[in-house]
Amino acid sequence: MSYYRDEPPFQHGDQLKVGILLANLGTPDAPTAPALKRYLGQFLMDRRIVEIPRAIWCWILHLIILNVRPKKSAEKYASVWTPEGSPLMVYAQAQKAKLEASLRQQIASPFAVELGMSYGNPSMASAIAKLKAQHCDRILVFPLYPQYAASSTAASLDAVWRTLLRTRNVPAIRTIRHYHDHPAYIRALAESVRAHWTKNGKPSKLIMSFHGVPKFHLMKGDPYHCECMKTGRLLAEALGLEKSEYQVAFQSRFGKQEWLKPYLAETLETLGKQKTARVDVICPGFSSDCLETLEEIAMEGKQIFLSNGGGEYHYIPALNDQALWIQAMTEIAIENLHGWAHAEWDVDAAKQEAELRDQRAKAMSAQQN
Repeated sequence: MSYYRDEPPFQHGDQLKVGILLANLGTPDAPTAPALKRYLGQFLMDRRIVEIPRAIWCWILHLIILNVRPKKSAEKYASVWTPEGSPLMVYAQAQKAKLEASLRQQIASPFAVELGMSYGNPSMASAIAKLKAQHCDRILVFPLYPQYAASSTAASLDAVWRTLLRTRNVPAIRTIRHYHDHPAYIRALAESVRAHWTKNGKPSKLIMSFHGVPKFHLMKGDPYHCECMKTGRLLAEALGLEKSEYQVAFQSRFGKQEWLKPYLAETLETLGKQKTARVDVICPGFSSDCLETLEEIAMEGKQIFLSNGGGEYHYIPALNDQALWIQAMTEIAIENLHGWAHAEWDVDAAKQEAELRDQRAKAMSAQQN
């Protein structure tokens, strides 16, 4: 059995394309304990996610965590699961379809869009295989993480590189590192908040909550904290907020070590005890709503705030498949496809060129035989 994966069939007359690979974290296949055990086993074994020495971590993970956590996590997933499946997957598929339709209005040259996950299905390997099967010899990797972090963006790129290590005919690769301060992304966030406020009124305080990471990541050079703070500042400026009207916080702390502060749970508890009339929470680091936003933020966050004396609590949904976000994704993709994708494309000329290539290849083969 060859170490390298089989290459898809190719003829010299086939039209080459540009591939766009939307990369996201992933989701279990079902809200069940067995599905969660498979998913968490893959997720928590990634060195980008947990930097504990392997000999120690493997023992903790396989003997304790994977025997306890899957059932509890499955119950939480069941509380947000939709008839169509996982919220993250539903929105990611919608983003893929709408981005492709949007790009077709601006790009005439051949391209294809696929979705790949760092963990679970569809895997990054399957997404790259689909792009190669469509004769994509250039691929733009578009991580759906606005702020770069080693545990998110870099982890998705690792999944790409692992696939390419076993690929004989490696396509040209471009990657998008971040877009935490891209005007189109900030504009989409601001319009989403304004739309919520137009319908529901303005809160006493807007909290911009980002996924937390251990503090030592920052101390060792990960720029995630800085990029989150910049996103928060730019969004506040776009909304015309004073410093007293908003706050950046970090959620999903795990374990006993220090993580990025301020912690969202403590922030909500304090605001509740201060009898704050209303808080709105938005998670700018998530392109799609998922378990973390829908259960931890929308449900648990609300319970913390209200149980401590707070007034009204609103969660502002992620950008998901909103038109302004699709427009921003289109703008970001086109900027990074410069020289690879073209607004003008002569289909007949491209077909003739492909036929000539095929004829030349057949003629050369005949001479050699």
